[in-house]
Amino acid sequence: MAATAKTPQLPPHAYFLVSAVFHYLGPAFAVLLFSRVEVLGVAWLRIASAAAIFAVWRRPWRLALRMSRQQWTTLLALGTSLGVMNACFYLAISRLPLGTVGAIEFLGPIAVAAAGARTLRNFAALALAVGGVYVLTDIRIAGELTGFLFAFANCALFILYIVLGHRIARDGGAAGIDRLSIAMLVALVVITPIGFAGADPALSNPLLLGAGIGVGVCSSVIPYVMDQLAMARLSRATFALMLALLPAIAVAIGAVMLHQLLSPIELAGVTLVILGVAVHRDPGSAQA
Repeated sequence: MAATAKTPQLPPHAYFLVSAVFHYLGPAFAVLLFSRVEVLGVAWLRIASAAAIFAVWRRPWRLALRMSRQQWTTLLALGTSLGVMNACFYLAISRLPLGTVGAIEFLGPIAVAAAGARTLRNFAALALAVGGVYVLTDIRIAGELTGFLFAFANCALFILYIVLGHRIARDGGAAGIDRLSIAMLVALVVITPIGFAGADPALSNPLLLGAGIGVGVCSSVIPYVMDQLAMARLSRATFALMLALLPAIAVAIGAVMLHQLLSPIELAGVTLVILGVAVHRDPGSAQA
C-alpha cells in the first residue's frame, strides 16, 4: 500500500513527457546502428531486450495463469501490434527523416480524436493535421513510396497500441505494466521469424549488442512503462491530444542526433500537424 500511494504524486503529464522524449530518442540511436545491423535485426534487438528486461523485472508468468480469455485476447492483439508496429516504424525511419515519420505517426490519433467530437472546431483540427501530412508526403512521395507505406502502416498500428494500451491500464499502472510484460513476450514471438537473422552481427559483437539493448531500454521499456502510468490516469482523448508533442520532439531529436534538418516546407507540414492538435478541443473536458 505504501508503495502504490507514492505513484500518483507525479502528474500524468510528467510521465507522458518522459515517454515522448524516449519515444524518438531510442529510434535515433537505432538509426545509427543501421549501418552495421539490418533494419529488422535492430527491431528484433529492441523487442528482445525489452522482453527480457520485463520478464526479469515483472515475472509475468505469475499473472499469466490467472488471466481470463478476454484478457489473453487483448494481450495477444497488443503484442502482435507491438511487434509489427516496431518493424514498420524501423523500416520507415530507414527511408524517411525521423521528423516526417513522427508527423505521419501522429495523424491517426488526431483523426480519431477529431472524428469522435463532431464540432466545427475539431473538423478544422483534422483538416490542419491532414494538410500537414499531405505537405510532408506530397513533396517526397516520388522517391520514397515504400517508406511512406511503412510509415502509414505504423500510424495505423499506433492507434491500436493506444486503444489496447488504455484497456490494460484500467486497473492501474502496476497491473498494466505486468500485462505489458506479457504483450512484449508475444511481440518477441511475432518479430523473431523476420528479425532474428538480421540481428546476427550484433549477437557476436558485445558493442553492437550493448547498443541494441540500449535501444530496447530507450525505445520500449521506458516509454511503454511511462505510457501505462499516464494512461492509467488520463482519458484516451486527453492522451491522444497530448500526442501533439510527438512530431515536434521527433523533429528536434532528428535534428540534434541525426542532423536531419527539415526544409522550410517540411517544417511547415509538421507545424500544421501540431496546430491541428492545438485547435482540437476534448468535448469531455470543461476546463481545457
